[in-house]
Amino acid sequence: MRTWRQIRPGLLGLALLGVVVSAAAVDGQAAERRPAEVVATTGMIGDLAERLGGECFAVHTLMGPGVDPHQYRPAAQDVGRFQRAELILYNGFGLEGQLGSVLGRLGSMMPTLAVAEEAAEAANSAGHAGAVIRAGDEGSAPDPHLWMDVGLWRSAIDPVASQLGAVRPDCRDAIATRAAVLEQRFSALDQWIRQAVRSIPEPRRVLVTAHDAFAYYGRAYAIDVRGIQGVSTTAEAGVADIRDTAALLVERDVPAIFIESTINPRTVQAVRSAAASDGHEIALGGRLYGDALGEADGPAGDYLGMMRTNTRRIVEALGGRVVDEG
Repeated sequence: MRTWRQIRPGLLGLALLGVVVSAAAVDGQAAERRPAEVVATTGMIGDLAERLGGECFAVHTLMGPGVDPHQYRPAAQDVGRFQRAELILYNGFGLEGQLGSVLGRLGSMMPTLAVAEEAAEAANSAGHAGAVIRAGDEGSAPDPHLWMDVGLWRSAIDPVASQLGAVRPDCRDAIATRAAVLEQRFSALDQWIRQAVRSIPEPRRVLVTAHDAFAYYGRAYAIDVRGIQGVSTTAEAGVADIRDTAALLVERDVPAIFIESTINPRTVQAVRSAAASDGHEIALGGRLYGDALGEADGPAGDYLGMMRTNTRRIVEALGGRVVDEG
C-alpha cells in the first residue's frame, strides 16, 4: 500500500479537497468556546493573522523558516490541518506553486483568502493604481512578493481583519483595535526604511540578491534591485545572468551582494568569483529574508523584525547609516 508521501502532488491535492469537503461541521457553541483554527501558508501571513487575531485564533503556518514557498509541495500532515481549519490564508499570485491550485478550489467550499491579491485590490481601490509589479519575459505574470513594500502590505490588514471577524464575530471589536495599532506600526516602519535607504551613497544604491524577491522593496524605497534568478526559484540562473550581474557590480563599484535564507548560495558565490576575475572584490552583505521569516527566537522571527533586519543589513553593507527607530 502506498503512503501519503508516495502519492503524486496532484493526487494529494485531490485528497486534500476530498477530506475538507467531507469534514463534519463544527458545533457552533463549541467553536465559540475555543480559539478558531487558522492555517496560513507563509510566515508573513501567519504573523499578520496572529497579531490581528490575538487569543481568539490559533494560527498554524505551513511554511516555516528556510522553506521556499515557490517549490512547496503538500505533505501528508497538511490533510489534517486543512480539515480542522476554519479559515485558510494564503498569498496568491502563484507564490505557493502546486499548492496554489488546491487553495483556489478550496475557496468555493470553505473560508479562504488570497492575502496578497486582496491587498493589491485594496491598494488599487484606494487610488494606488498599478500596485502589482508584472514580471516574466512578457511582463504578464504578477510578482507575488508584495510584503517587501511595507506600505503596500499595510493594505492586507483590513482584508485579513475582516475575514477573521467573519469567522469570530464576538472578537470583531478586539480585532479592529489591533488593526488600528498595527497600521500605525507599519506606517512608522515604512518611513524608517525610507530614511535608512536614503543614507546609502547614490552610486552604491544597488541591491543584488539570489532571486528577484525585492522588486517591491526597490520600487518603494528607491534602490536599484537586481536578482540573479527571476521571480520564481524554479528557474536556474544561467551563465549570462551571472556574468551580467558581475559586470553591473564592477561598473557601479557596489561593495556587497546578499544571500537569501531560502536559496542555495551557489549563484551568489559564482557572481563574486566572476567579479573577482575582473579585479573587483565583493563582500557578502549578509543573509536576507525574502520568502520566509527567520527563526522564531531571532531578530527576523516576525514580519516587522524581518523588514528591520533586511534593511539594517542592506544599508550597513552598502555604506549607509541606520538610526534607531523612535
